[in-house]
Amino acid sequence: MRTAGSFGEFWPQYVRAHSDAATRVLHCAGTLLGWAIVAAAIVKRKWWWVGLALVVPYAFAWVSHFFIEHNKPASFDHPLWSWLADQKMVGMMLRGKMGEEVRRTTSVE
Repeated sequence: MRTAGSFGEFWPQYVRAHSDAATRVLHCAGTLLGWAIVAAAIVKRKWWWVGLALVVPYAFAWVSHFFIEHNKPASFDHPLWSWLADQKMVGMMLRGKMGEEVRRTTSVE
Protein backbone atom coordinates (compact mmCIF):
# COMPACT_ATOMS: atom_id res chain seq x y z
CA MET A 1 0.00 0.00 0.00
CA ARG A 2 1.53 3.31 -1.03
CA THR A 3 1.82 6.12 1.48
CA ALA A 4 -1.31 8.23 1.72
CA GLY A 5 -1.19 11.85 2.81
CA SER A 6 -4.73 11.95 4.15
CA PHE A 7 -7.54 9.65 5.16
CA GLY A 8 -9.31 10.62 1.94
CA GLU A 9 -6.35 9.27 -0.05
CA PHE A 10 -6.04 6.22 2.21
CA TRP A 11 -9.68 5.13 1.95
CA PRO A 12 -9.67 4.00 -1.73
CA GLN A 13 -6.45 2.04 -1.11
CA TYR A 14 -8.07 0.43 1.92
CA VAL A 15 -11.18 -0.49 -0.06
CA ARG A 16 -9.12 -2.06 -2.85
CA ALA A 17 -7.20 -4.09 -0.24
CA HIS A 18 -10.58 -5.42 0.95
CA SER A 19 -12.07 -6.24 -2.44
CA ASP A 20 -12.96 -9.86 -1.60
CA ALA A 21 -16.33 -10.11 0.16
CA ALA A 22 -14.99 -12.88 2.45
CA THR A 23 -12.33 -10.48 3.75
CA ARG A 24 -14.96 -7.88 4.51
CA VAL A 25 -17.16 -10.42 6.28
CA LEU A 26 -14.28 -11.53 8.51
CA HIS A 27 -13.42 -7.90 9.27
CA CYS A 28 -17.03 -7.16 10.11
CA ALA A 29 -17.35 -10.22 12.37
CA GLY A 30 -14.11 -9.40 14.17
CA THR A 31 -14.98 -5.73 14.62
CA LEU A 32 -18.49 -6.41 15.92
CA LEU A 33 -17.13 -9.11 18.23
CA GLY A 34 -14.50 -6.66 19.47
CA TRP A 35 -17.15 -4.05 20.29
CA ALA A 36 -19.27 -6.72 22.01
CA ILE A 37 -16.28 -7.67 24.16
CA VAL A 38 -15.77 -4.00 25.10
CA ALA A 39 -19.42 -3.75 26.12
CA ALA A 40 -19.16 -6.98 28.13
CA ALA A 41 -15.97 -5.73 29.79
CA ILE A 42 -17.78 -2.60 30.94
CA VAL A 43 -20.85 -4.47 32.16
CA LYS A 44 -18.86 -7.21 33.90
CA ARG A 45 -16.06 -4.86 35.00
CA LYS A 46 -13.49 -7.25 33.57
CA TRP A 47 -11.03 -4.62 32.37
CA TRP A 48 -8.53 -7.13 31.01
CA TRP A 49 -11.18 -8.06 28.41
CA VAL A 50 -10.46 -4.73 26.70
CA GLY A 51 -7.11 -6.20 25.62
CA LEU A 52 -8.97 -9.18 24.21
CA ALA A 53 -11.27 -6.75 22.37
CA LEU A 54 -8.20 -5.42 20.56
CA VAL A 55 -6.68 -8.80 19.73
CA VAL A 56 -9.82 -10.49 18.36
CA PRO A 57 -10.59 -8.06 15.50
CA TYR A 58 -6.95 -8.01 14.40
CA ALA A 59 -6.83 -11.81 14.40
CA PHE A 60 -9.89 -11.97 12.12
CA ALA A 61 -8.50 -9.23 9.88
CA TRP A 62 -5.00 -10.66 9.56
CA VAL A 63 -6.30 -14.13 8.76
CA SER A 64 -8.38 -12.63 5.97
CA HIS A 65 -5.43 -10.71 4.54
CA PHE A 66 -2.94 -13.54 4.71
CA PHE A 67 -5.24 -16.33 3.48
CA ILE A 68 -7.91 -14.63 1.35
CA GLU A 69 -6.56 -11.36 -0.08
CA HIS A 70 -2.90 -12.40 0.08
CA ASN A 71 -1.84 -8.85 0.90
CA LYS A 72 -0.35 -6.95 3.82
CA PRO A 73 -2.84 -5.61 6.39
CA ALA A 74 -3.13 -1.81 6.25
CA SER A 75 -2.70 -1.72 10.03
CA PHE A 76 1.02 -2.42 9.57
CA ASP A 77 1.61 0.96 7.89
CA HIS A 78 -1.36 3.06 9.04
CA PRO A 79 -2.73 1.66 12.33
CA LEU A 80 -4.99 4.61 13.18
CA TRP A 81 -6.37 5.15 9.68
CA SER A 82 -6.81 1.40 9.32
CA TRP A 83 -8.89 1.26 12.52
CA LEU A 84 -10.98 4.23 11.38
CA ALA A 85 -11.44 2.75 7.90
CA ASP A 86 -12.49 -0.56 9.43
CA GLN A 87 -15.18 1.19 11.47
CA LYS A 88 -16.35 3.02 8.34
CA MET A 89 -16.37 -0.21 6.32
CA VAL A 90 -18.39 -2.08 8.94
CA GLY A 91 -20.89 0.78 9.13
CA MET A 92 -21.24 0.74 5.35
CA MET A 93 -21.64 -3.04 5.37
CA LEU A 94 -24.40 -2.86 7.98
CA ARG A 95 -26.19 -0.31 5.77
CA GLY A 96 -25.66 -2.44 2.65
CA LYS A 97 -23.44 0.19 0.98
CA MET A 98 -20.00 -1.43 0.95
CA GLY A 99 -20.42 -3.54 -2.20
CA GLU A 100 -21.27 -0.38 -4.12
CA GLU A 101 -18.22 1.36 -2.61
CA VAL A 102 -15.95 -1.51 -3.69
CA ARG A 103 -17.32 -1.36 -7.24
CA ARG A 104 -16.90 2.42 -7.36
CA THR A 105 -13.39 2.36 -5.94
CA THR A 106 -12.08 -0.56 -7.98
CA SER A 107 -13.46 0.84 -11.24
CA VAL A 108 -11.39 4.03 -10.77
CA GLU A 109 -8.01 2.27 -10.53
